[in-house]
Amino acid sequence: MFALATVEYLGQTVGCLELNGRYFPLTALAKRAGLTDLPGSVIGLFDDWAKRAVQLPSLLPHCQSDQGLLSEQVRLLAPLLYPGKILCAGANYFDHLAEMGMPGAKKEDQRLFFFMKPPRNAVVGPGDTVHMPLGTKAFDWEIELAAVIGKTARNVSVAEALSHVAFYTVAIDFSARDHNRAPETFYKLDWVAGKANDTCCPLGPRLVPASAVADPQNLSLKLWVNGELKQNGRSNDMIFSVAEQIATASRIMTLDPGDVLLTGTPAGVGSPKQTFLSVGDRVDAEIEGIGRLSVKVQAPR
Repeated sequence: MFALATVEYLGQTVGCLELNGRYFPLTALAKRAGLTDLPGSVIGLFDDWAKRAVQLPSLLPHCQSDQGLLSEQVRLLAPLLYPGKILCAGANYFDHLAEMGMPGAKKEDQRLFFFMKPPRNAVVGPGDTVHMPLGTKAFDWEIELAAVIGKTARNVSVAEALSHVAFYTVAIDFSARDHNRAPETFYKLDWVAGKANDTCCPLGPRLVPASAVADPQNLSLKLWVNGELKQNGRSNDMIFSVAEQIATASRIMTLDPGDVLLTGTPAGVGSPKQTFLSVGDRVDAEIEGIGRLSVKVQAPR
């Protein structure tokens, strides 16, 4: 099964089909396949995803092993530069609610809510890419399964919601917990100050077709900080499933092709133990069947 990736090669940003550990530029594949209208960027594929979903598998016979780029020849970028919207589900795992002070929570007592991250400024790829938000002393981590919308969704049912997903990828929702809190105000929380900081939404390392993920509600999610396992959960602990999230979000707004939905995080974040990230820390986030996204925290800028 192929995946999609975006890499930097010879100073250029190149959309690629990833197969067997090699990267095949979309432009070169399209030329060999006679697909003159195929975009060379991953985000460009979402302008007409119904058409591209049929075309991409036809590129596979043209992936000759001696023509692909090796990992040491490229620098991985975020696979989707840049999404349309980034919607993030808050407090959507039972075990995460428990560690944040709400043990024994019941689904019927919960309300699914979302916040947003700015796609062009927040999205980064693997590597030395994440910068501490200015002034924070409580920089926290959250691994999340991310769903990429391929077909426009407006007021869709739960039953049909997953048919609107084109790809899945790994996301890390980095948060400035101290900036998120506003106890002196009537609204108590400031989601923009805490969650919408530059470089605080790494995505990657690839986009895996939804058809290759048998059940998004049965995936292992793990996150390490400097090699120490911090989060070790499964997506079946979500309070609201991926399908339920898409259905709910689509009643609030239209979900467009190329939008990304972050679906919540399991227990193991730093906040309950008041253990936070420092400059130089390495964070590795891995989701079963999708891959590992590794970043290193840099100084504020």
